[in-house]
Amino acid sequence: MSNDILKELAAILEARKSESADTSYVASLYAKPDKMLEKIGEEAVETIIAAKNNDKKEIIYETADLWFHTMVMLAQKGLSPDDVLNELARRFGVSGHDEKASRKK
Repeated sequence: MSNDILKELAAILEARKSESADTSYVASLYAKPDKMLEKIGEEAVETIIAAKNNDKKEIIYETADLWFHTMVMLAQKGLSPDDVLNELARRFGVSGHDEKASRKK
């Protein structure tokens, strides 16, 4: 189910690219990329606060907002949830320390 909802949402986000910023919240974010990025930061902070407060309902709510706005950014950049899922799959079974060390140049 979860992957299906990501695909459905990704399709909707793509469709919003052709809509007016006056009538679509997502289109308004596409029209103002800096605002879109600010929203990701805002939602990340709200997720952190919810986690620090140990409010499980609020953690879920704020994480959903964070994921949503991150998906808007991915769509705006021509990327999809599958791109992120493929990267997670690539890392699966790799030590976090080893993966991080492989990024150092």
